[in-house]
Order: sequence, then C-alpha cells, then structure tokens
Amino acid sequence: MYRKLSDPSMDENASKKARYEAGETKTIKGTVVLMKKNFLDLTDAKDAVVDQIDEILGHKVSLQLISAVNTDVANKGRGKLGKPAHLEGWKISTLTERDATFSVNFEWNEEIGFPGAFLIKNSHHNEFYLKTLTLDDVPGHGKVYFVCNSWIYHSEYYKKDRVFFANQTYLPNETPAPLQYYREEELENLRGNGTGKREEWDRVYDYDVYNDLGDPEKGETHVRKILGGSSDYPYPRRGRTGRPPTKIDPKSESRLPLRKTLDIYVPRDERFSPLKMSDFAATGLKSIFQFLVPGFLALFNKTPFEFDSFQDMSKLYEGGIKLPSKSFVDKIRDHLPLELLKELLRSDGDYAFKFPMPQVIREDKSAWGTDEEFAREMLAGLNPVIIRCLQEFPPTSKLDPTLFGEQRSTVSEEHVKHNLDGLTIEQAIKEKRLFILDHHDSLMPYLKRINTTTTQTYASRTLLFLKEDGSLKPLAIELTREDEQSRIVSNVYTPAETGAEATIWQLAKAYVTVNDSGFHQLVSHWLHTHAVTEPFIIATNRQLSVLHPIYKLLHPHFRDTMYVNALARQILINADGVLEMTVFPGKFSLEMSATIYKDWVFPQQALPADLIKREMAVEDSSQPHGIKLVIEDYPYAVDGLEIWSAINTWVRDYCNFYYKTDEMVKIDTELQSWWKEAREKGHGDKKEEPWWPKMQTREELIDCCTIIIWIASALHAAINFGQYPYRGYPPNRPSMSRRFMPEPETSEYEELKSNPEKAFLKTITPLPQSILGISLIEALSLHTSDEVFLGKRAPEWTTDEEPLQAFERFGKKLEEIEQKIIKMNNDPNLKNRVGPANIPYTLLCPSSELGLTGRGIPNSVSI
Repeated sequence: MYRKLSDPSMDENASKKARYEAGETKTIKGTVVLMKKNFLDLTDAKDAVVDQIDEILGHKVSLQLISAVNTDVANKGRGKLGKPAHLEGWKISTLTERDATFSVNFEWNEEIGFPGAFLIKNSHHNEFYLKTLTLDDVPGHGKVYFVCNSWIYHSEYYKKDRVFFANQTYLPNETPAPLQYYREEELENLRGNGTGKREEWDRVYDYDVYNDLGDPEKGETHVRKILGGSSDYPYPRRGRTGRPPTKIDPKSESRLPLRKTLDIYVPRDERFSPLKMSDFAATGLKSIFQFLVPGFLALFNKTPFEFDSFQDMSKLYEGGIKLPSKSFVDKIRDHLPLELLKELLRSDGDYAFKFPMPQVIREDKSAWGTDEEFAREMLAGLNPVIIRCLQEFPPTSKLDPTLFGEQRSTVSEEHVKHNLDGLTIEQAIKEKRLFILDHHDSLMPYLKRINTTTTQTYASRTLLFLKEDGSLKPLAIELTREDEQSRIVSNVYTPAETGAEATIWQLAKAYVTVNDSGFHQLVSHWLHTHAVTEPFIIATNRQLSVLHPIYKLLHPHFRDTMYVNALARQILINADGVLEMTVFPGKFSLEMSATIYKDWVFPQQALPADLIKREMAVEDSSQPHGIKLVIEDYPYAVDGLEIWSAINTWVRDYCNFYYKTDEMVKIDTELQSWWKEAREKGHGDKKEEPWWPKMQTREELIDCCTIIIWIASALHAAINFGQYPYRGYPPNRPSMSRRFMPEPETSEYEELKSNPEKAFLKTITPLPQSILGISLIEALSLHTSDEVFLGKRAPEWTTDEEPLQAFERFGKKLEEIEQKIIKMNNDPNLKNRVGPANIPYTLLCPSSELGLTGRGIPNSVSI
C-alpha cells in the first residue's frame, strides 16, 4: 500500500501556526536612540513641552516589526506585521541631553520570525532624529541592529509609513520576499513624481539644472546663464527644490530671501546635523558678510582702505585692524544675534578684525615670496593638480584660431636657455625636466569680458625646470591679454633679484597665482569635487536601496554634500555672492566653469589616469601603483597614490564579496538603473560620451566606486583644507588683480621703483575683499566637531563579517600611510615636502583634530 510521506517543513510550520494561534508569544526588548528636535535649539525648548502633552493625550510614537520570513497574503505579499509597540518613558529632556534612549517592548511570535524591518509612526507634533533601534534577544538570532539616522516627522506628512531595515545586506534578487515590496516602495517614495515645491519634511531626490544662480527680478546685472541642459553651458545636475519660476524669466527659479538661507531645500536627512549646524553658526557664518556686503564695501569705497605694506597686512593676524566707526558695528548688530556678532568680529572692545596666523607665514614672514616656494606649491600646495610635463617648446594652444585668433606662445629659447643647468631645450624635454602651469586656454575666451569689470589681469603660462635635487625653479612667465582693438598682447618675464625688475617678476608671479587661485576655487574645488559628486548622490538615493551593498559602500561619502552645495548656490556662487566678490572672474565665474566642464572625463578623475594625462607619470608595471612618477618628490601624487591604492583595495575586497562573477553585475537591476541614471540624468549633458564605463564587469564597478570615493574624500581634502594655510595670507595666493603690469615712464612704474610693497598691494586683492575672502576660506578649512574621517564609520553598519574585516584592514592601512607621510616630511632630502615656508605636506594625512589643522581626509565633501 502506497502512503504519501509528509513534508517535515510543513509539519514544523503547522506547529508554529498552532503555537501562534494558541497565543504563545514572548516579549522582545528594544532600545531606541534618538535626538529630540530641541537639542541645541534654545528657541525650540517649548517643543519639548508640546511633545509631553502629546504623550499625555495618547499621541505616541509607535513601532511595528516586519517579518523577513513570512508574508501576509492578504496584504500584497508584504512581510507580516507585529503589533504596534510604543516608546516608553518619554519625558522633557534637558538641553544638554544629546541622545535620548527609550525602551520599547515588542510582542513576538514565530509568525514574525526574523524581523527584517520595522515601521515607525510619529504622532507627536514635532519631528525627532531617529538614530538606532536595537533588539536585544530575537530568538535564534540574538541582537538585531537597525541603523536609521533619519528625521521622523508627524505621520500626516507621509503618504506611506516610514520603514527602516535591519543592517543586513541584500542584492535585489536575494532580498527575502516579505521585504521586497517595502524595498521597492521605499525607492519609489524617494524618487517622487518630479512635480511640486519641496517642503522641509520631504524626502524626494530629483534633478534640476543650475537655474537659480541669478536673480532677474533685481535687474540685468543679476542675470546669470542657466548651467546645464545645453551644449554651450553643460553642467552636472543639482538637487531639485521645485521653487516657482521668477516673474520675469519663467526658465529661472526664484530665490530664497537671504534670511532663509539655512532653510533651502534638500532632502531632510541631507541637512547638517544639529551639532554641525551649531559649529557652522559659530564659525562658518562669519561669511555672513554677504548679507551686509553692499554697505560694507560702500563704506570702504568712500574712504579707501588699502594695505600700505606687508607689515600693515600682518595686523590682521597679530593685533587686528580696527573698524572705521562704531556706527558700522551698530549697523551689523541690527542684522545679527549677539553670539554671532562676537564670533564674526572677534571683538576685543575695539571692534577689530583678527584672524589666526596662516601657516605660510607662521615660521617665516617672507619665504612665501621666494621662487622656490612659488614653484613648490604647484606640487604640494593648494592646487597641485594642474602642473604638467611640457612635451613641446614653445607651448601651443588648443583654442580654435578661427574663433580666438592666433594664440602662439611668445616664450623663446632666448628666455630660458641660460637657466637649464647646461641642457638644451631638446635635452630637457627628452629627460622630462620641463614643466608648465598653463592657465592660458581656459581663460583667454573670457579674459576680454573679465577685464571690462574692475579686474585687470592676464592669462598665464609658467615654465619650470626640474633641478637635480628634485625641486622646481621657474624659468619664465608669459602674460597674455586682448587689448581694446582685439589684438593679442603677450609679454614674457624672467626671474630677477634686484631693482624694479625684481618687483616686476614678483608681480608676474602674482598674476599667475591670481589665475591659479580662481581656477582652483571654480574648477579644481567647486566643479571637480562638489558639483560632479551631487548627481551620484541623487542617483544613489533614487535607485539603490539602503539594503544594497553599493549603497552601503558609498553612502558615508555623500554626507552633507547636497546641503553644502545648496548653501553655496544661495550665498557663495550666486550672482553677487561671495565668490563673485572675491575671485577675479567675477560675474563670469560659474559660466566659465561650465565651458571647462566640457573637458571633464569621468575615468580621468582616477588619480593614476590624471597623472598620466598630465604626463606627470608613465605606466610602469614594476612600480607599486603601476605608474612611475616623473618627479619622484611630488608630495600630492606620492601621498595620493598611497591613499588611492588603499581605497581601491578596500573597494575591491568589498565588491568581490558580493559579486562573485561579472554576470552578477549585469543582472543587478538596481545597480544598472543607478549607473544609467547617473550618466543619462545626473551628468546628462555628457550621456553620449563614449568613455563612460558600461558597468558590465566587476572591474568596472570597482573602478567607478573607487573614483567616486576618491573624489569625495581624498581629492576634496587635498584641494580644500589647505585654503587657510596657504591662501589665508593674500599676497601668497591673491584672488584678484586690479591693474595691469606697470609700464616704464608711467606714475605706476615710478611708484613700483620707490615703494615696491605698496605697488604690489595696490595690484592684488584690496582690503575689504581680503577680509571677506579670508573669513570665507577660514570657514571652509575647518574640521567641525562631528567630522567623520576616511577609514571610520558608524558601528554595526553591516552584519557581514568579511566586509567588516576588510574595512578594518583599510583603517589600519590608512594609519600606516599617515606614519609614512610623517616620516617623509622629516626627510631633508625631499625638498618639496616642507619647503622654504616650512609647511610640512599633511593635506593627505588621513586623521585630524578639530579646527584649522591643514590635514585630515573627511569621508565626504562636507564643507
């Protein structure tokens, strides 16, 4: 007789169901850590009372566990929901209480099994910041962690309940069926529908062009080009706010009033933490001067206020410069709270501006002016990513002569042959000992228009020679401009040590650093780190679930960037913003950066590829990083390659754990949607470029993730945190020039001979803009109290042991690199690591203390 055997799993499930129906449950204790709205916000102390009243009235915070093993057929196959549980013991907290910890007790039964997610509903009037939920003893699993880090508003603000997942990691096709619906629904919520004005509680990530820089309603002088969406002015996309268009120009987005700057929309979780906002208010908002700049500059324009000597400028750091009148201070006080006024003015009773001593003059007040320091900073200074090896002499232009005329260099053999240590030009090129800092082609298309403003400057080419000791010496500087008759005027200057010629040489170097300072701020810094990263942030949040391994890999490197960029659009890079007031391209600044974005190539943002492109390195498989540097003592490249390699190794170990084959990359639907959207929408003006990786192999995935992390962390650190050490002293890195090179037999030339310091200072950035610029770059160079550095991240970010071990190895490798950097800085044979100004190269040291340190690599573009 045949008898069908029973399925043991069916018997087990039936047993579980029977126990559940019999009411066999147990209590799982949970611990919730959150931060209340009123922490660090004195004006919102009343909110704590409102929350307490909500609790008394039964308007509580509830949580429901979601099963990762059993579905609810009646609820579209979603994971079964447990019974709601409430936070216990909500009370009015003190303002010094940073984290509030609450207990929550869940009823658990075997129908829930492993809780892979939970829903949370806030019935309080006020939002709070949910950090974590920890379940202490889930049967068969022990502790289960949920890392949340999100603001939770009243439930009426959400169309769907907020969902958070346990710190498990799943590829899309590996997601437990009960969680699949929640995974997809959460991504749909984050994408939004692309319409409507965004409110502070919204969590919608979407794209827009840069159509909010100008303010047409203020008149023609405030009109700016729309960047992005055209072949003339291509640009990376920024986060959409949905503000209405201006009345005058329907293509331009209306702007927020300056008083509402901090309220500019980004998805709520992208805003600064309360701690960072506190630091920003105390330090970063010193650049609040833009609120008052018209009156500020007008006051100084009525009574011209120049630096008369370098000693006069030193008062900014040693004793302070007194404000011209108490009435001016009273005017500022009308706009600012007392606490901010004290920080802004550094007031000691005399209302004096006083700043920290920049490193470039801390040890030696004059070393900045030497040719050695001038050249060294191209390898180890604020903008060490432009210099390239010269392959042809004289240097040539790539500008179209039919559009821009003949741009042939006027540097001749006679200018340099006596300074090549006995080599001919051909020998020097062959031995890779000639280099160029070239700002000619990027500036010439805009220079005539720039020079119609208060700026009077040139496009520069600077030639340098590599000496036997590994350091560089400048050979010649070519300064070019277009005169009123559209003729190209070009002059070449060579080093001089005495007389008027020495001052002229010093001025020639100043024009070069004006070019380099503007290019640094607009392109190397803003465009190539801040702006190009934002599309990847938006695409990641729209297309990769928080459960996705690549989301977990990249998310720490996106912290604060969207908010920083939004603030920049509001007060820094906008029409008449601080950048236009303090950097020489003025109102053409962002427009000029858009023309340079045309040449941006994603794969070339990899450090080895960038070095090869600039011919500062050649491929060499025998070398540790696969390339050989042309200048062995190139601190940015030497340290950068170590950091690059460490990032690449970490990313490789991580990606290879989740993707065992190339086929797994191809069939990952979220990954493919992410990469497609980042290319076609985020960087949509470049979607047809053939150089985009296809994302069909593990190697392509590893390369792309390494580049994104490099840009957001190490590249930004190398470009940003040296701003105050080097540019905090304006003569070393002037950002503006106000007159052309003095010509013989003119009053300016006679002044140059009789008072060279005054002539120099009357050429570069004037005092008001110097104070404004120094204030800004001090804010940009600071590490705040909640900074998270490379190799560090919140604990319990994943349950997978191998990635945790790989990340630990990454952290240890960074520590080894830091010790190696310190050792190299103490090697007297490495001439470029410290230099005449005695500034050790530490910009790529991974760790840092708080404040102005000139070192440290934060995970993200966070300032």
